[in-house]
Amino acid sequence: MTTERGWANSALLIANPQAGTRDRRRLDEVVDHCARLVPQLHVVHTEYPGHAEERAAKAAESVTDALIVLGGDGTTREAASGLARSGVEPPRRPAMLNLPFGTGNSFYREIWADSPWQQVLDRALTGARPRLRHVDMAHIREIDALALLGAGSGMVADVLERAHGMFDVQGRDRYQRAVAELLGAYTPYEGRVSVDGEVVHEGAVTLVNVGGGRYRAGRFQLLPHSVIDDGLLDVCVVGGETGVAELAGLTQDGSHLGRPGVVYARGTRIVIERTDGRPLSFEHDGELRTSEASGYTIDVLPGVLPVLAPAARNPAVDRSRGSRSGASGEAHRP
Repeated sequence: MTTERGWANSALLIANPQAGTRDRRRLDEVVDHCARLVPQLHVVHTEYPGHAEERAAKAAESVTDALIVLGGDGTTREAASGLARSGVEPPRRPAMLNLPFGTGNSFYREIWADSPWQQVLDRALTGARPRLRHVDMAHIREIDALALLGAGSGMVADVLERAHGMFDVQGRDRYQRAVAELLGAYTPYEGRVSVDGEVVHEGAVTLVNVGGGRYRAGRFQLLPHSVIDDGLLDVCVVGGETGVAELAGLTQDGSHLGRPGVVYARGTRIVIERTDGRPLSFEHDGELRTSEASGYTIDVLPGVLPVLAPAARNPAVDRSRGSRSGASGEAHRP
């Protein structure tokens, strides 16, 4: 096993021992591995909601080279929010690296494609010049919260609610079971979705997903064309025309985009509304929001999060990602 030390002289490791796997042995293995790579390693175990955000913000204000997050998507989102909300400008913020310790681990898959965490640590922390991706986040105006992977309403939020407490099923299979249990009982709601002021869907809504990440729950490609650092939010709306029973299978490879009633668009501001006056079921990064709000406004925060990532396979293609087709407000109805 490697003992090479690289560019990072100091790092803060934020670990959530209550995340989805709840495997203390892995936590200890990660700490030991990091200690061999970083001379000055400080470890914090989260103790309450918001703790990761607080410590990440403090790390941004100190002389810390890297922020390593060991937890699920919720812990990763908290740490990312702490960096983004800190008073430190993006070029001086610590580079973030998250490791899979949760249920879905969607952000980890987004960056590292399920590579073994030991290899990821070695690739990210050794060597002289790590690659950074300056990842977009989103601000949800009504609740003043930041989202990393994305936000959603309808079936996405209801699946999360159903999956909560299913600790007899581990990892991504938990969401698969929740989807299966929900299929026979889900009813679309009446809603409206706007992108940069233009209504792209109005009527029955099965689900809406907004964000920069392709994956949700680590398995479902609700936004298969999304790029996490292009300065835009992708949105997918599934109307009532597509049957709920087939949707789970379609979203695993992104083939839902070719179905009737599915709208795919990009922009810098997305508004999701429920038009029957009832509260809108809503979540962001796997966290359910219970309120009486019937709508939410989501704005992109471009490039606010420096993230350690694998070397680009094709640098020319990588540099052009931000100028890909799909301008602000353009709706695609495959």
